[in-house]
Amino acid sequence: MTDLADLFPGFSSHWIDTDIGKIFARSGGSGAPLVLLHGFPESHVMWSQVAPELARKFFVVVMDLRGYGWSSAPSSEGGALYAKRRMYEDVITVMEALGHVRFHVAGHDRGARVAYRLALDHPGRVDRLALLDILPTAEVWKNIRAGTSPGAHWDFLSRPAPQPESEIVKDPNSYFEPLLAKWSKAQTLRPFDARAVAHYRDAWGDPTRIHAMCEDYRAGATLDVAADEQDAAAHRVISNPTLVLNGDFYLTRGASETPLQVWRRTFAPDAQGGMIDSGHFLAEENAFDTAAALGAFFA
Repeated sequence: MTDLADLFPGFSSHWIDTDIGKIFARSGGSGAPLVLLHGFPESHVMWSQVAPELARKFFVVVMDLRGYGWSSAPSSEGGALYAKRRMYEDVITVMEALGHVRFHVAGHDRGARVAYRLALDHPGRVDRLALLDILPTAEVWKNIRAGTSPGAHWDFLSRPAPQPESEIVKDPNSYFEPLLAKWSKAQTLRPFDARAVAHYRDAWGDPTRIHAMCEDYRAGATLDVAADEQDAAAHRVISNPTLVLNGDFYLTRGASETPLQVWRRTFAPDAQGGMIDSGHFLAEENAFDTAAALGAFFA
């Protein structure tokens, strides 16, 4: 771990034991508990501009998912330890360790996949749920396999080990940084705090974390799709109040349905929606509007 900037001044730091090792989290504020889950290929620091604003009204917890940031990165095969049903166990453990059995959840990207799986399986754990810039995992893979959406990084990262790991480890910055730029509305790294990018580089430069991210996507292509399909067949839906928040650039390009329409058609028939002037990285590209939307919903 190199000397990196503290982007959460005034927040407490926690190393919490789980069955796969330690999970790193930070907490601050007071009020109803709210956990914020990050996406790929980032870490908890993606919330550094949003969390302090939400901490004015909530007890905010930001944590690194297993395999990301400073959390433990267990070795795995076929995505076994990175199925979202396994990853949300860490969320429950962290929140219970901090004194909360029930809590609000907001997730972006991969973190949103952990969040909606938690809400489907354990609705009693979740008060309100916010999903930032994703579609259900099974819907994404259905579109990829039908040829209506590009496989892109989903296909590449989910290939059998060690193919993607061997390619990425040659120059991790050259793989991950263009993804950040491509998925942002500005198509550059300008929207990102350089101090946050330093955190991301520090983590994704570790081969064990490259493997973990690939395992995350392998689980997404298999175990997570199977879980979604089983729930769809059983007509299971999210019962918690749900906000679907998306940018106006990334998921909306060439789409026949809005993200909100997809969620209402699948797992969240009663969801409400909102759109942010942003690319994929709402919390970093437009922190003010993202914090305002989340604050209003969770309040």
